[in-house]
Amino acid sequence: MSRIKVMVVDDSAVIRQVFTKIINQDSQLELVAAVNDPVLALKRMKVTMPDVMVLDVEMPKMDGLTFLKLIMNDNPLPVVMCSTLTEKGSKTTMQAIADGAIDFITKPKLGAKGFLEESSAMLVDVIKSAARANVKKLKQNASLMKGGEKIETLLSMNEALLTGRASSMTQTTDRVIAIGTSTGGTQALELVLSQLPKNAPGMVIVQHMPEKFTAAFAARLDGLCQIHVKEARDGDRVLQGQALIAPGSHHMVLNRSGARYFVDIKEGPLVSRHRPSVDVLFRSTAKIAGKNAVGIIMTGMGSDGASGLLEMHDAGAYTIAQDEASSVVYGMPKEAVKCGAVDKITPLSNIPHEICSFTV
Repeated sequence: MSRIKVMVVDDSAVIRQVFTKIINQDSQLELVAAVNDPVLALKRMKVTMPDVMVLDVEMPKMDGLTFLKLIMNDNPLPVVMCSTLTEKGSKTTMQAIADGAIDFITKPKLGAKGFLEESSAMLVDVIKSAARANVKKLKQNASLMKGGEKIETLLSMNEALLTGRASSMTQTTDRVIAIGTSTGGTQALELVLSQLPKNAPGMVIVQHMPEKFTAAFAARLDGLCQIHVKEARDGDRVLQGQALIAPGSHHMVLNRSGARYFVDIKEGPLVSRHRPSVDVLFRSTAKIAGKNAVGIIMTGMGSDGASGLLEMHDAGAYTIAQDEASSVVYGMPKEAVKCGAVDKITPLSNIPHEICSFTV
């Protein structure tokens, strides 16, 4: 089996050295170049086209966002953005994801070398996951988010579903939609949530993402959607017309007081190699909401969420998996289907309809 060719583009010599060491230690990876700016990267790409690129955001000669757009237009390939754990960095990286980046790696402004070395297993997983990504599907999703024909069809469908129903949100809900996703999920969630009407059922969402990035991601979605989207805080109620996104580095658990659902935000160990974990959210939803819930597992690497979705299924919830053809990475949905947790397999474009069908 041929090795995955990786190119690193970062103006920090220290970061390039760390990635070189990590990549060279894995027998499935091959470093084809580690350069300090996009101009040099373009020259190297003419010699050897990488399978995956790790791309810094702020660099000389050309910034990472400009270079990303150039790559995705001319030579689409899986790109993983490398950004600092800052508010500015998180917003920029969210824009990069919207522009076609597969995933992102975070690094602190201080102590980046030690942080990356300690996170070497995670970095390797991200690179390998990116290599398996369906870049063509990612571009198709991006074009849909810019307002293609299918989007207009979905909007018309949702307007029809609104007929005779309240348009003033947000309201208490006794229905819960629980969604879990990872690689490719930022675009997938944008595509789904932006098509929902104001009276969509209350949603709780886990998107694998580190701290500080979830707030920027939620804010971006809130500006694009009819529903209200926010990073969840401990004790937030689950309300109709609102989506709560689990904060990075914390688990989110569904709970209930009388007829009202709310979320608990918890620290704790990694579950299924993640924090937040989809399994944690799904298991609590199975216990607390039972048949009043819908569980949706979408694009992502690994198996997080599969066992939790099975528990939801066994508790009477309706369970859905995104299909392989529309997934950027068909890992998490595949594992859920394999273990018998899924009632329906459907394309990404149909998921808004499934959610609206659950509206009271």
